[in-house]
Amino acid sequence: MRPLAVIGNVNVDLILGPVAPWPKAGTEIIVDHDELRVGGAAGNSALAWDALGVEFEIAANIGSDKYGRWLSEAFGHRSEKWTLHQRKTTLSVGLTHPDGERTFFTTRGHLPHFSLADVFAVLDGPRLSGGYALLCGSFLTDDLTAEYGAFFNWADSHGVTVALDTGWPLDGWTEENCAATRAWLSRCGIALLNEVESTTLAGIADPIEAARQIRSHMPEGAIVVVKRGPDGAVAIGPDGQLVSVAAPVVEVIDTIGAGDVFNAAFLAALAGGEPLVSCLTLGIKVASRAISTLPRNYGGPLPIEEPVR
Repeated sequence: MRPLAVIGNVNVDLILGPVAPWPKAGTEIIVDHDELRVGGAAGNSALAWDALGVEFEIAANIGSDKYGRWLSEAFGHRSEKWTLHQRKTTLSVGLTHPDGERTFFTTRGHLPHFSLADVFAVLDGPRLSGGYALLCGSFLTDDLTAEYGAFFNWADSHGVTVALDTGWPLDGWTEENCAATRAWLSRCGIALLNEVESTTLAGIADPIEAARQIRSHMPEGAIVVVKRGPDGAVAIGPDGQLVSVAAPVVEVIDTIGAGDVFNAAFLAALAGGEPLVSCLTLGIKVASRAISTLPRNYGGPLPIEEPVR
């Protein structure tokens, strides 16, 4: 199996809900569920890899408060080289709704100060050579995002394929944010997008045609994945062929991090040498289980081969 790493946003999530209808200002409501858990796209993907028994590295940073210590403890030895910044830890309060959707209130906290130096404090290029690096949280990690060019150069020099999932821009998909994302994707071997992201970036309403258009601006042999929620996922593979997999019908409990869980399972299968259709199938299977179980369940460890070096 090829080596795996995830780089990006790890923060604290406080999940409450379901909330319906939206409360009036100055009132109080009682909700049925609360959960304090590791969050952020990088954190969610790492939790899925850990549950699936996949070996990986995670490059992140933490704040200097009790929440930062809690995040570090949650990742054990994998957090030993994380940089501690003299900032409050980023906190997201996620309010869930009966239809499975959610609303987030997030503080900026420590995430904007995550830097390339923090990445290099954790990751070893030769050890990750030939593997995959999942890069996420682009619009939250300001210092690192400003150094993406140097990061891509480092990845190229070690034969590391970058898989990009930017997350949602705080100010929406402005033309500036779209242009920046297109530039990043031109240096990436894998794009992991949702349907809105793909159609917005391409300016094409059809997600399949949007994926083809995005891939045309990426390196030769790139993979573009479009995650379509209850409609499954599609991908344009290295050979330019379309692959599509449907999603099972499940009772949705909590969709938070569903795309991140998909990313983790998809890349685990890809790192194991599985064909693209199997990678999509596993991503959908694990994400579907995660969003329909409480406490969240990922399905148990995968049969993992020895790392490819």
